Amino acid sequence: MKSCGSNDGAAYSRRGWALVGGARTTLSGKALGGLLERCLYSLRFVLALSALLPFAAVASGTANPRPPSPAHWLVVRSFAPQTSLPSRLEWASQTAQPQTSLPRRPDSDSQTAQPQTSLPGRPSAPSQASEQAKTEQYILSHERYEKAVAYSRAGYTLYFVSYFLGVVFLLLILRLGVAAKFRDIAENVSDRRWIQALVFAPLLLVTIGVLNLPLRIYWHSLSLRYEQSIQGWGSWLWDWTKGELLGMAFGAVLVPILFAVMRFSPRRWWLYFWFPAVLILFGLIFITPLVIDPLFNKFEPLNKQHPDLVASIEKLTQHAGVPISPERMFLMMASKKTNQINAYVTGLGASKRVVIWDTTIQKMSRDEALFIVGHELGHYVLGHVRQGFLLGATGLLFALYFLFRGLHWALDRWAKDWRIYGQEDWASLAVLLVLLKVLLFVSSPAINGFSRMQEHRADVYGLEVIHGPVPNSEEVAAHAFQVLGELDLADPNPPAFIKFWLYSHPPLAERLVFAHSYDPWSKGESPKYVK
Repeated sequence: MKSCGSNDGAAYSRRGWALVGGARTTLSGKALGGLLERCLYSLRFVLALSALLPFAAVASGTANPRPPSPAHWLVVRSFAPQTSLPSRLEWASQTAQPQTSLPRRPDSDSQTAQPQTSLPGRPSAPSQASEQAKTEQYILSHERYEKAVAYSRAGYTLYFVSYFLGVVFLLLILRLGVAAKFRDIAENVSDRRWIQALVFAPLLLVTIGVLNLPLRIYWHSLSLRYEQSIQGWGSWLWDWTKGELLGMAFGAVLVPILFAVMRFSPRRWWLYFWFPAVLILFGLIFITPLVIDPLFNKFEPLNKQHPDLVASIEKLTQHAGVPISPERMFLMMASKKTNQINAYVTGLGASKRVVIWDTTIQKMSRDEALFIVGHELGHYVLGHVRQGFLLGATGLLFALYFLFRGLHWALDRWAKDWRIYGQEDWASLAVLLVLLKVLLFVSSPAINGFSRMQEHRADVYGLEVIHGPVPNSEEVAAHAFQVLGELDLADPNPPAFIKFWLYSHPPLAERLVFAHSYDPWSKGESPKYVK
């Protein structure tokens, strides 16, 4: 569900945006900043080439319209969408949910809800509805409604602006001869190609990262203003620096391999590079929860602080017939940086795990937390991370062929103006980045459409798996979405185009209504996943 975000597996909350540059890919499914989770081209290029491409993205994916980056989408499936800026993969899940005095939902049948109105999210006039009314629609107070709309609209705008400026920056780097200058510097340092790559790639990637930094700063300032993040500027800048260093490290590995393959086979490099890229993608997904995630957040076994929740989750997994070892359940200390709530699944094989944010446990009742875990179990059981890997690998092959054709098309027209001598010229990397940027943008609807389909299936699984173990499960799930929306400032009525282009999760209002109305048991129908 969201962070379906980065930070990034599948998440209940907004983790999706993290990779794109800040989109929240979480339960809410927004798109900019944590739908709103990470934005710099360097790491995005690296991840994209290593298999983040058109069908790979965050993420982490999210209910709020902050779209997940392709990379994060492959690595993490989250309950809530996270919002981020689209030009770089933000490794740290930084944007947070706003702090509110929302009461925790009692673990029982009697639970109060917001008064209903005919328009989801729209504040109602003084209500005469019963305080015992069910959570049938996503309703916000007038103040939070205005904030949700303003914050979401700002995220949508920043998403498109960041893509546009990203292309402009790269074209300026080419037109002004900056890429060619970096190539000359690298070639003057050494005649050895691998040393030249270690000089050229960091220079180009850091330049792109610095040019995109003002947008990242602006987005974080918005997240602070709307109480979505509580991360101080020093900590935020350090996370940004670590992300840049990771981007340079990945670039130092991928760029020499890419250009070595180009020299080996100028006409089929797109095919031959695909094989090591897929292996790198697999390795990236495997090591992310073990090596990369701990660089940005603290993790510990869930049973260390919450053995009772672990016991409840074990009963839930046994009910589903897919027992998960407590050793694969982790708690992320998100509260130091964010107010958001989220959970996600990530990793492959021995690194596969379910992660719950400490904010989720703090701000939701046990039953609501179990529903979020149920959603994540859906990603786990239904093999969504594996599907993302396979789809990403397939999409990568087509993407590399597009880059091959596009590179020759561009060099035939502007190589002299850009002072590029051929596809094996280091400066041609900037051309590949422009093409990649365009490809990632135009493929966003397909990537997010596939993600929304998976998130809906995980919602269905979550509703089915808690039916029985959790009393009044439909109401519990609906109220969990209500809490998530209030905390994440989920857009009550996203425009149809924004949903189509940016949302990695179904809009939160739709998810809430579906959760409240899904009841195959009373109709004598068979559940889809949990029999």
